[in-house]
Amino acid sequence: MGSIQKPTKILIVGGAYAGLACGLNLFDLCQGRAARFSSRDAEKESDEKDDLLGVKSEVEIRVVDERDGYYHLIGTPLALSSKSYYEKAWRTYDSIPALREQAISWTQGSVQKIDPSTKTATILDTKSGKEVEEEYDYLVAASGLSRAWPTVPQSLTGKSYLKEAGTHIDKVVGAKEGVVVIGGGAVGVEMAAELKYTHPSQTVTLIHSHTHLLSAEPLPDEFKEKALEVLKEGGVETIMGQRVMETRPVKEVGSAESFELTLSDGRIIKAGEVIWAVSKSVPTSGYLPKETLNEEGLVKIGSNLNLTADISNRTFHFAVGDIAAWSGIKRCGAAMHAGYLAAVNIHQRMLESQLGRTPKFVELPEVPPMIALAIGNNAVLYGPNEGVQSGEEIMKSFFGNDLGFDICWNYLQLGKDTTIDEPIGQGEVLEKSIEKIELESPGRVEIEV
Repeated sequence: MGSIQKPTKILIVGGAYAGLACGLNLFDLCQGRAARFSSRDAEKESDEKDDLLGVKSEVEIRVVDERDGYYHLIGTPLALSSKSYYEKAWRTYDSIPALREQAISWTQGSVQKIDPSTKTATILDTKSGKEVEEEYDYLVAASGLSRAWPTVPQSLTGKSYLKEAGTHIDKVVGAKEGVVVIGGGAVGVEMAAELKYTHPSQTVTLIHSHTHLLSAEPLPDEFKEKALEVLKEGGVETIMGQRVMETRPVKEVGSAESFELTLSDGRIIKAGEVIWAVSKSVPTSGYLPKETLNEEGLVKIGSNLNLTADISNRTFHFAVGDIAAWSGIKRCGAAMHAGYLAAVNIHQRMLESQLGRTPKFVELPEVPPMIALAIGNNAVLYGPNEGVQSGEEIMKSFFGNDLGFDICWNYLQLGKDTTIDEPIGQGEVLEKSIEKIELESPGRVEIEV
């Protein structure tokens, strides 16, 4: 079986968990080897009647992202708390060994629009400031959600990120009147907990307008109550059922600026630094045809990750990760798994064209609510089969000691340069943690974003 003559062009919009998972797994498959996320035994597969290991397909994979590197979103609470960690969370794409393959390239920029009928994308290149037209055979929308500060740093380069994060850390460490975090969703809880854990002498207070934490999430009260209990045990002060009506800066002669917060019950509290963690994330789907989106701006997909809208070349367009309208809480494990499934299905279509083989598609199952929440040196998790669990062992198993950086890095195999066939970088794969990232069944609990 020979290789196809003309490389198949894959355009992936977004170079985070889902986009990289799709691109790297697809590259593996096109090299005639098992995908890196595959849990099957490759040697056993070679004996199967329909085995296709060894069949190579020429491919060109281009990743477009507004950032100049891979940012570990899950690690944000730690990255914005610890100067001994924050450099680790951002890796420029040109420094990642797994992206050194000639068949894989990346562009810092943003996709302005696509034309499904001609399969072309208009890309605004950040470095040149010019728009270029890019043809593609398959497009994968993996650009995720636009998240406000402090859910994610707003910098687009590693250099500016270090300055942004470093300045923030200096502010929270030097806040003599303490730090107030407003918002008791996952971001607010993890941010407050990490600040207190990293800087135990600092006073950290979380204010939430509802009586339960994570009030917007479809999770049982038992989980929310346990989260609050663990948060308090970690030393975070909490004010529940109160809204912040006004935040007024106060500048006294000879002292740093502080703030006075007026609550809905009339109380006034002081803070040296205020962190708002209440903004809503917005889908970055403006480059896609309007008919492909639901009322929230998420991309409508089927279980095979294809767009479901009636557009030209629909089966050549996929959406994965947080940008996709699918069941379940948005989490990095689910995003990576969806990227892997999209890679498998794109490869099946490529083989159909290359070999005339009937494609065998894989499907993304419906995902029930599940979550793992890092709270200081503890974690609280909920899954439909596991129920509510918590403790330091849960934290270690799901997040390691770096809020999941090594787990995700190793699972994506970003430290492996296959041009020299040697692993580089972040150490051995953490097998127990990897098992929890994979979504082989809807009941598997994964790392939460």
